Amino acid sequence: MLLMDLPAFSCSRTLIERTSLAPRIVIPLSLQRDTRIFSSRQPKNLRNPRREKLPPQLGIDYFKKTNTVCDPNTVHNEILDSVEGEEDIVWDPEEIDAISSLFRGRIPQKPGKLNRERPLPLPLPYKLRPLGLPTAKKRVKLTSQGGTSSRSSVANHVYKNPEFLVLLAKEIRSLSSEEDVSAVLDNWVQFLRKGSLSLTIKELGRMGLPERALQTFCWAQKQPGLFPDDRSLASTIEILARSHELKIPFDLDKLTGLASRGVIEAMIRGFIRGGSLNLAWKLVSIAKNKKRVLDTSIYAKLILELGKNPDKHALVLTLLEELGEREDLKLNQQDCTALMKVCIRLRKFEIAEGLFNWFRESGREPSVVMYTTMIHSRYSEGKPREALPLVWEMEASDCVLDLPAYRVVIKLLAALDDLPRTTRYFSKLKEAGFSPTYDIYRNLIKMYAESGRVAKCKEINRELEMAGFKLDKNMRSHLGTGV
Repeated sequence: MLLMDLPAFSCSRTLIERTSLAPRIVIPLSLQRDTRIFSSRQPKNLRNPRREKLPPQLGIDYFKKTNTVCDPNTVHNEILDSVEGEEDIVWDPEEIDAISSLFRGRIPQKPGKLNRERPLPLPLPYKLRPLGLPTAKKRVKLTSQGGTSSRSSVANHVYKNPEFLVLLAKEIRSLSSEEDVSAVLDNWVQFLRKGSLSLTIKELGRMGLPERALQTFCWAQKQPGLFPDDRSLASTIEILARSHELKIPFDLDKLTGLASRGVIEAMIRGFIRGGSLNLAWKLVSIAKNKKRVLDTSIYAKLILELGKNPDKHALVLTLLEELGEREDLKLNQQDCTALMKVCIRLRKFEIAEGLFNWFRESGREPSVVMYTTMIHSRYSEGKPREALPLVWEMEASDCVLDLPAYRVVIKLLAALDDLPRTTRYFSKLKEAGFSPTYDIYRNLIKMYAESGRVAKCKEINRELEMAGFKLDKNMRSHLGTGV
């Protein structure tokens, strides 16, 4: 009956009811002997409780047990015995509930390895890499299946090597007039491919040996592995047309219809460089009638050469119109600038402006030569104010001004009567290491004279005479005898 008087009896009865349904928990032998390991498995709320620690007597009595199976009824009896032995200890319902929760829902487990290391995942097949230093790639078998041909591997490095092909041209040049080019080319036939002799033929033409170039092409015609070859044929035709040794067939229409585009363009380039502009113009006209599309650079080169002759300006305008109708306009900066200069000479300033805008819209940066040409175009058109923004744009693009650029800019500023900027660019010209030309001195003296600065005019005049120039009579009469 003393047990009934305990205030914790009702709580103990509740504990029995709660723990009677819990499964039996197996306590490993290793954990029975080492209380520190088992205590580390306690929940955090009991491992570091906020309130005071549990009574030590219960923990000591519990961990001294050697049973491997923990029964909830046995645990309850032990709790009652400890309570009977110490009547002065009073257990709260919350404490008993917390202790009973340790044995609720526990599943017996086998004691595994505590410090087991998981194996690393196997690498994927496509990510495997061989260990060690990288090995050389295996050579591709070119000729036979049994091994690699050293001759073929050397030929792949030689047949397009410019140094080797230029060396062939030099060896051919060193031959005597009685010897044929086969004396050199027969030794290297196994190293040549289609298109290899194109550079050799061009080099012979640069050396002024069109006969040897033709002999080289004729030798290539007899080699089954080197012919037909349009590149070698085009190079030979260009050299012969440039040296005026090409025999023109009577029916150019048939030639233009049968020849490839590269051959026709090479023939036109040869005629242009050789000065046969009439034949070049005739071929371009026939190609247009045959609806053969030629490269736009051919038109640019022909326009540039025809523009030098005032009698050919009508042909130039026709070619410019044809070029403007092309949708696939492809011009490099040099050809575009050359066309702009021709348009300025013909006073077709709107075409020059269109070419300049097209070049910038194509995403390319104009050079100092193109800027200078466009500034000169607007100045020649009588629009010096519109040309001035191009000067600031040219400076902002970090273009290094050359002597023609300084001449055009100073001429423009003199037309605008801007003396401060003119003197500034005059000083920058000399700082850049250029020597002023006669027209620069003349414009500067004229501006100083109009502003009434006679002493400065005399100073510039002395500098002009020291440079080897002398003012003309009209300029002296205009300035008076004081200069």
